[in-house]
Amino acid sequence: MQRSTECSRFSSWFLPIIFVVAACTAPAPSYTSGANMQSGQAAQDQIAHGRFLVVTHACGDCHGGGSDPAAFGWLDGVRNPEIQEFKIGPFTTRPKNLTPDNTTGTGRFSERQLFNALRYGLRPEETADVDITSIVPGQGNFPLHPHYLAVPMPWPSWRHMPDQDLWAIAAYLKRGVKPVSHQVKDSDGPPDFWASEYTVEKIGPHPELPYPTAREKGGPDR
Repeated sequence: MQRSTECSRFSSWFLPIIFVVAACTAPAPSYTSGANMQSGQAAQDQIAHGRFLVVTHACGDCHGGGSDPAAFGWLDGVRNPEIQEFKIGPFTTRPKNLTPDNTTGTGRFSERQLFNALRYGLRPEETADVDITSIVPGQGNFPLHPHYLAVPMPWPSWRHMPDQDLWAIAAYLKRGVKPVSHQVKDSDGPPDFWASEYTVEKIGPHPELPYPTAREKGGPDR
């Protein structure tokens, strides 16, 4: 059985521009930030939009289920190591269980912690449930010693998505998916939790530079 195209292209050693998740989606409904403010139909619309983003951004290709939310193993993490695990240099990284199971999945994390994982790449296991206002370690609630998500989770691309999209994804993972008890071994990684690979020089700035840059039509000559 062959690993899916979306998942397999990340399997080689870390590339500076490894993050190729599509950034262009249909116009998002207008949501307020923070899923706890949603109720009734607005909450259902938010969850549905999060589902759309999860399906169209190939989350299931790595975390399980492909693009079919009805499939066995939907988002519950590695079940077939040959297909779903990655060899990143000397390390093995493993897509986690994203279902809201309290013990083996994301159930013990808040939607804000999931949002911070998508926006800043911070592992929710070691990151407090706080509003982060800076990307400088030790400032604005950003951890002094950040523990980042393992490669190849494409958060450097996802961080450019609008807030309402990231909140919708967090809402879907917490309130739109059934919990599945399935333990996934933690990923291997370097002592700095990938911090040396997530520098501005390697993944670019956030927010992105204004259009056009010197590499784009209409931009200044180099």
